[in-house]
Amino acid sequence: MERLDSAPKTGAPARLSVAPMMDWTDRHCRVFHRVLTRRTLLYTEMVTAAALVRGGATHLLDFDPVEHPVALQLGGSDPVELAEATALGAARGYDEVNLNVGCPSDRVQSGCFGAVLMERPALVAECLAAMVRAAGGVPVTMKCRLGVDEQDEAVVLPDLLSRMADSGVRQVTIHARKAWLQGLSPKENREVPPLDYPLVHAMKARFSGLSVAINGGIASLDDALTQLRHVDGAMIGRAAYHDPGGVLLRADSVVYGVADSCPDRATAALRMVPHIEAHLEAGGKLGQVTRHMLGLFAGLPGARGWRRTLSEGAARPGAGPEVLHAALEHVSAAAA
Repeated sequence: MERLDSAPKTGAPARLSVAPMMDWTDRHCRVFHRVLTRRTLLYTEMVTAAALVRGGATHLLDFDPVEHPVALQLGGSDPVELAEATALGAARGYDEVNLNVGCPSDRVQSGCFGAVLMERPALVAECLAAMVRAAGGVPVTMKCRLGVDEQDEAVVLPDLLSRMADSGVRQVTIHARKAWLQGLSPKENREVPPLDYPLVHAMKARFSGLSVAINGGIASLDDALTQLRHVDGAMIGRAAYHDPGGVLLRADSVVYGVADSCPDRATAALRMVPHIEAHLEAGGKLGQVTRHMLGLFAGLPGARGWRRTLSEGAARPGAGPEVLHAALEHVSAAAA
């Protein structure tokens, strides 16, 4: 695989990013996405500060230099722990450390972090300030919702952004929906609360000195470009995962105006072979990598055969790159 250690880092805000997604954006997913796009900012899954500081689970910080630019997302509400976790992430070489103030799952509510922190803006500011002090110059950012439950988002969101700015943080990604901590599941919270793009646009106009990115309901590069008329960055979540070829393969040229680094989907698949071989040699399993590649040919002839061959083949003991080559044959045959 081509090494991308010299890829641009995030001294400047990212115009396009792939959202942090639990159980999805692990290191194998990020390596695959980096094959498709050189410039798009990638995020880890949310890592809890407690797991790093109290649990000693520093293996959760592992990443391949090929992933740059890559951001570490932290979850937590203890300023001391978040500062320590930030220092660990900065020392590992992450280009950004992000505080999660938006995840609505039951687990983060019980741990008093994620979206529930929207109800504690003073604590958020304290956490961010501690992270900035510990980051050693690495950018600290925040990801949040519009508000939670019965909050008036037109009041709580600007208050949170003002406190964030006072803490020394200048970059925020806003998921343009409320989170309902009571009554909706995490999945429903991604889909049911209505999107309010105009409110996010208004926050950029009001806080012109901040970098504001928008998340939620953005399903294509065209959607991202539409949002970039109003804000500094666009974050794409599940669409980038389920249709990575359609969303990310042309991101560098469409969003950044530079040459795309990968010519087509088949080449992208083949460029994953060295990573797969290294993972297998280290004792890993094929499916841990290829599960993130199932959507590569979404909507194209041969996509079903690609998914089936990759899924079934990766489950067999001793499966290796030959499964990927066999899956590619389905695509080639369908396109012939």
